[in-house]
Amino acid sequence: MLNRSCAVVALILIAACSDRTVTPPAESPVAAITVNAKRPEALAKMFAKGLKNAAFRAYLKAQLNASPYREHKLQFETFLAANGSRGLREVAAENATTKDAVESQVKAAIALEVYFPVPAHRAVWTGDEQVLVATAMTDDDPPVAFDPDGRRQVLDPKTPPATPVLAIVPVETDFSVPPARVIECIVDYDGGGGGPIGGVVPPPPPAPGLYMTKSHFVQDFEGWLKGSPEFEVHMLGQKGTTDSLYDYQCAGEHAGGPYTFDQNDLDWSGNVLLFSKTQLDQYNGAHPNQNLRVFVVEDDDTACQIKTDVGRAERLFKIVDSLYNNLTGGNDSSTAVVRAYKYAKAAKSFWQAIASFFKTNDDVVGTAVEDDIVGATYPGYNWFVKGDNNITNGWINLVMY
Repeated sequence: MLNRSCAVVALILIAACSDRTVTPPAESPVAAITVNAKRPEALAKMFAKGLKNAAFRAYLKAQLNASPYREHKLQFETFLAANGSRGLREVAAENATTKDAVESQVKAAIALEVYFPVPAHRAVWTGDEQVLVATAMTDDDPPVAFDPDGRRQVLDPKTPPATPVLAIVPVETDFSVPPARVIECIVDYDGGGGGPIGGVVPPPPPAPGLYMTKSHFVQDFEGWLKGSPEFEVHMLGQKGTTDSLYDYQCAGEHAGGPYTFDQNDLDWSGNVLLFSKTQLDQYNGAHPNQNLRVFVVEDDDTACQIKTDVGRAERLFKIVDSLYNNLTGGNDSSTAVVRAYKYAKAAKSFWQAIASFFKTNDDVVGTAVEDDIVGATYPGYNWFVKGDNNITNGWINLVMY
């Protein structure tokens, strides 16, 4: 008899692991933070002054420590309203104003999150007054910070100060989805069936499709106030029968199912699905002789939605395509003997009509070009990630299973 006990019980959403259809859904409006959005300096100053209150500092530290989200983030508005609006009341009291006045400012602002973006700052802050509250809109903005006395200073955008800095910045986290929990199932054999006692159930073999097994980037494309990077890989192809690019599939931290991977450093290794065999077959059937691009961004806003300057993207594709004779796409080139994802011609006109989904804010890492086309190799990787002006911003390893 086989007994299985799971060390952690979690809800498994089977639907999230199914293939995503390659039929483009209807366009939907996207609420984007524009580069002209107002930096929430007034809120940062009020929050910093609220930290004059020792009890409020202790409460904030406890809430941050208890946060289940990556980097112990808190949704700013939710935190202030929790526990009978304790945060709103504490901030209002230290700023000699009313709870309603603070709440009105919070509701008028863009969606924000609060956390310590530098892990060392989170580790050393004891809940004392030695803390700054800073805000910035983009990675390149010099952070504007306030101490608990309300004094303003501008910080270096490249290097954090020694004093712990609490960031109040535009939301990057999907707080509507509880963080995934690791499931580890233990297998016990109590009879003579053989097999390891207390072993871990081996994972099933990967479903057929295009996978990324390793990635390495030359920088994190993220300002220190924005915390860890959030790299995403997007599969771009022809939209319908039009002369336009479409984002068919995203792989990233919030992609869901087998498309989920979380790279918070320059290096990552694992096994993440980029495009299933079903998706590839559907795409090739609907778009004969049209191939796919593998496009990498560092997400600064809404997860799995590409948002970057359309002119910059056009220039990137134009330069890279011209240098490599448009052999900047790829497709399933498997045979009965060898499974492989190889370079293929990318229709150069597609980058002329990409504004439908390229917005603002995300940092472009680059478009992937196979090493055979680049004419160079990088040990352990087979595709180069080419960014602005054909600069190599990283390498990825792509395989077909």
